[in-house]
Order: sequence, then structure tokens, then C-alpha cells
Amino acid sequence: MNYSNNKAFYTSAIKLYGTSAKGVNWHSKQTQTIRFKTILDLLPSELSTCSIVDAGCGFGDFYTYLEKKKKTPKSYIGLDFLDEMCSIASKNTGQEILLCDISKDSLPNADYFVCSGALNTLNKFDATLFIRNCYSTCRDGFIFNILYGDKESETYNYMNLDEIKTLAKALHVEKFIYKDDYLENDISIGFFK
Repeated sequence: MNYSNNKAFYTSAIKLYGTSAKGVNWHSKQTQTIRFKTILDLLPSELSTCSIVDAGCGFGDFYTYLEKKKKTPKSYIGLDFLDEMCSIASKNTGQEILLCDISKDSLPNADYFVCSGALNTLNKFDATLFIRNCYSTCRDGFIFNILYGDKESETYNYMNLDEIKTLAKALHVEKFIYKDDYLENDISIGFFK
């Protein structure tokens, strides 16, 4: 999906479902929470000394999830490409939320970057740029999820394990961890330095 289609994809979901999990095109709040838990499991157990950038933060739901789990990081910055998402995330979290194109813009520094769901609607080329930019900017690691498999879709982006390993090698990832046992057709990856 290209950038303008991506914008329409999310804008229409917000109009239909409001500021809910479905408003950012998640199947349900439950699947969103499962993905958040998997990302949290790949982060250090003590986040109070860590800075986190949430790439494609949507409404800031990951930050809210961390608050509920009493795992608030030392600092948090959310990034999104849609003005409306940034405005809502800022109100929901009280944190710094920046409008940007994560695939190509200069990003703020942080120990860890996380991304839940935003890669699913980019084409492979833009998803690779997005991953590359986040990984090169983070100090310690980039943790993300993406739809998993070899499916071809005009709307969604799927990656298989060979593609992910090839990308990790190209980025000189020092430590590569993945989990694919929590939801069908989904994988969470940790690229660590």
C-alpha cells in the first residue's frame, strides 16, 4: 500500500470506529493486547531507566498499556504520520508525539524503538526503509511485529522468516530474536545491537 492509500486506510477506520483498537485497524482489543505483551516480553524487564520511541504509535495505546502494567519507561516519544493520530495520542498519553514519515525522516534517539502494526500496511520497500531507519537510530534495539507468511495482498504486508533474516544480516544485527507462537500469521522480532 502506498503512503496516500495508507492515510485513507487509517482515516476511514477512525471515522468508523473512533479511538478504539479497530480505529487503528486492529482486529480487536484482545489481539492488540497480545501483540503489546509480546513486545513487552522482548524489552528489558526494567524500563524505568530506558527511553522508548513508539514508531507508528497510533493513539498511544502501547504507552497506556505500559502504564497499566506499571512498566513506564524513563522517557517515551510517539511517532505517527497522521495529524489526527498525533493529536489523539498526545491527549491520551501526555507524552511527546511527533508527526513524521518514519521511513525517511530523521528520528529522535532512544534506547529502544518499538512498532506494533504500522508495518502491516506498508509495501515491502517502505517497510524495509522503516525498519532500517528505526534500527539505525536506536541505541540498543528495535522490536516490532509484522504479518507473517508468504501471502500476497494489495492491502497488507507479509514477511517470511527468510526475508527477516536477510534484512537482519544486511543491517548487521548482533542479536536476533523472534516469537511466532502467540497469534496466527503474526511474528514479533527483536533486532538488538
